[in-house]
Amino acid sequence: MKSILPKSVEKLSEVLASLPGVGPKTANRLTFYLLGRNDEELKKFGEAFGTLKDNLTICSQCFIVTETDPCPICADDTRERTKMAVVEEPLDVLALEKAHFNGIYHVLGGQISPINNVGPEDLKIKELLERLTTDDFKEVILAMDPTLEGEATVMYVDEKIAEARHGRKGAAKLIVSRLARGLPVGGDLEYADELTLTRALEGRRSYSSPD
Repeated sequence: MKSILPKSVEKLSEVLASLPGVGPKTANRLTFYLLGRNDEELKKFGEAFGTLKDNLTICSQCFIVTETDPCPICADDTRERTKMAVVEEPLDVLALEKAHFNGIYHVLGGQISPINNVGPEDLKIKELLERLTTDDFKEVILAMDPTLEGEATVMYVDEKIAEARHGRKGAAKLIVSRLARGLPVGGDLEYADELTLTRALEGRRSYSSPD
């Protein structure tokens, strides 16, 4: 069937549809939304896309996207520098910042996923181990997604950290922890998946009975 849309509209819809989580219908709605904006607004969109990567670099310490190296977090002496959160992506850093985490970070750049041809060698695991053997950390928090791939990544990283601790001074003082997993507030038990329930049981806490 021949398209009745102008080529410029069709092209933009195809580009938008290539974004994660954006299907053809959503792409079309966004395209026609943009058509309704004035030229000045469209110019701002174009400039934002065109300059997206200008002056950007990767922090050589934590591997987050930044304009300076080291990034503002790694350069901040007021942060709790003995505590590190290991995350998959830069967006995870934003989430933990909103939760008022005051340590520093290490961005792996993804998760181990054989189905997507992503192995341990494709992530910043080697760099993580180097940081742990050279800096004096007291706690490493493995903050990966609660998915099968995230679980596999946690297990692999935890194993490698355990191996690296043998050659680390004061290794016995290094605590390796992970984010608690459990049921969301307002959620129904019957709709929880098996992995969530398993984590909720593992992370259960005792409460004292009233006198």
